Amino acid sequence: MDTGLLIVLLNSTIALALGAAFLVLWSYQRHRPYLGVLAASYVFAAAGFLFQHFSFPVGLAPSKFLSNLCFCLAACCLVGAVVARHGRPVPYAGIGALAGGGMAAFCWFLFVQPDLTWRILVVNFALGGISLLAAAELRVVRGNGPTEKILFALALLSGLNFFARTLAVIIAQGPFKSYDQLYASSYWTTALLSHALFSLLIALSLFTAAALDVVKALKAETRTDPLSGILNRRGFDERSAQLLDQCGKAGFPVALVLADLDHFKALNDQHGHEAGDRVIADFAAKLRSATGARGAAGRIGGEEFAVLLPLCDLASARLFAEAIRAFYSAGAIDGLPPGARVTASFGVAARSGTEGLMPLMRRADEALYKAKKNGRDSVRLSYERPETIFVAESLAIG
Repeated sequence: MDTGLLIVLLNSTIALALGAAFLVLWSYQRHRPYLGVLAASYVFAAAGFLFQHFSFPVGLAPSKFLSNLCFCLAACCLVGAVVARHGRPVPYAGIGALAGGGMAAFCWFLFVQPDLTWRILVVNFALGGISLLAAAELRVVRGNGPTEKILFALALLSGLNFFARTLAVIIAQGPFKSYDQLYASSYWTTALLSHALFSLLIALSLFTAAALDVVKALKAETRTDPLSGILNRRGFDERSAQLLDQCGKAGFPVALVLADLDHFKALNDQHGHEAGDRVIADFAAKLRSATGARGAAGRIGGEEFAVLLPLCDLASARLFAEAIRAFYSAGAIDGLPPGARVTASFGVAARSGTEGLMPLMRRADEALYKAKKNGRDSVRLSYERPETIFVAESLAIG
């Protein structure tokens, strides 16, 4: 077996193995469609190498067309999957223009004005442009972590490889007159080896990224309340600690709002637990929408919720709580009879100095207790300051 055929079969085998691996991953993670697209990319690459080396019954020219079409489809799928995985909009127009233009030029130099050297140039330039397009999209997210940096570097190097290596070899060895001359050249050897190298490196990076996605999802599940969809007590405490530390260093105000659904046990007894679950989910959705990404909203008990609001003083937090209270009590909830009204009580406290989460929550909870005691469906504020308590206790001891 000659070396060229061995390298072709090696590339095809590697590509098929990687495609199968991504296909298995996708079968277990259907909510990540980019894994399925990656599988298709490597299958197209394997077919491209096979069509390139073996002349099928369709003839030499159609086989070469199918080979390069597979290479272009592989590049399009790979770039689309990588960009989509990182939450960037896939540049379909740019990918389509580069791939379509490259294949149109390839067909011209294959069927109309046959020229092997120009066919090599237009295909490599099209693939190089697609790789650089991926690098341009990944440039925005390359600061998100080491995987993003590696993929950005690989996309950039892959694009430069298609341009620089192709030009350097063709300039050094002159125009190619036949496929026998092409397959015996250093261009073909370096093309096969570089493809194998980049395929393995990109696949390894993407496998790492997929594993990190799974770990991130599992971590989020341990910090998320499954019924309400917002943070659970553990997640809320951790996120709040981060926000308090950040606001403390910057000198920004922070406020805490505690909320408790009124007469929730009676509601469960009257309408059933399924209706109670809908009430909790509906209230949590309104809290999450009102809080946005800036703050932290969590379900810290059965029907008790907490919201930490950075950049909010006591007055702003009160307006927030009053808005939620009025909006929630006036709305209808699916699963409850028409006219059924569910209300909530709120306790609000603003951070004083470097006060930690627990004392801040204790003061907000005392305000919430007053709201529950004085008729519910209301907002009460904590005007108590930790420094005042400390001084009062010191005087009492003295």
